[in-house]
Amino acid sequence: MNGFSPRVAVIGAGTMGHGIAYVAAVAGCEVRITDARRAALPQALDKIEALLLGGVKRGKLAADEHAAVRKRISAEPQLREAVADVDIVVEAIVEDLALKQRLFAEVERAAPPGALLASNTSSLSIGQIAAGLTEPGRLVGMHFFNPVVVMKLVEVVTHGRESGPAAERAVEFARRLGKEPIVVRDSPGFASSRLGVVLGLEAMRMLEQDVASAEDIDKAMELGYNHPMAIADYLHATLGKPQYEPPKILREKVKKGELGKKSGKGFYTWSD
Repeated sequence: MNGFSPRVAVIGAGTMGHGIAYVAAVAGCEVRITDARRAALPQALDKIEALLLGGVKRGKLAADEHAAVRKRISAEPQLREAVADVDIVVEAIVEDLALKQRLFAEVERAAPPGALLASNTSSLSIGQIAAGLTEPGRLVGMHFFNPVVVMKLVEVVTHGRESGPAAERAVEFARRLGKEPIVVRDSPGFASSRLGVVLGLEAMRMLEQDVASAEDIDKAMELGYNHPMAIADYLHATLGKPQYEPPKILREKVKKGELGKKSGKGFYTWSD
């Protein structure tokens, strides 16, 4: 990949997807972003434009680079067209194993044989996602962190059937994007989610036990409660460790629809 600008397809135009598309385009890659929800594409392009303007305003991006970066990003509603001639495919859809398996089976048929396939999953088994592929060695995990523009870490997740070159290409790609990659073996929650979920759930138990206010626990732990209960449930069921069991206070919040910033209310109340 040295001296070569890879063509990248990003599947999923949500928060992670448009962030990955942005950093790839800034790094010089030609990027196509696609989503099964057609309406999500113009929204993603608007958010990317806002990131570009913000980058110029903060001096992170030269004013004359704005137009060039924007030209490198296009939206393609059809999956097959989006991945048809790319070098790297990064999936950033919802955390649903069956959905990801079906998606990558289709991507494998449509993308060039030499394209690197990567999933941005934060907790699901890469080996299980790859299980239905004809060439499972093409798939690795590339777990980016939110917000992608700011967070430096990328977990490159290997599994028993991946080829060494695929992981090496993922590491090189992450570095091209200005990220710091770490390589971890396929394990529930990988490295970061397992650590983060334990910290997050313990912080909630502290609140439940009236140890301190949510604000003071936040300050003490420097934690933003960004780990969804689904990951905690998955880790608890898979690893059988009590520290991963979602506490009652979290289950009650989810039951009430108090899902944090995206719903406007959680442990805090957000306003637009």
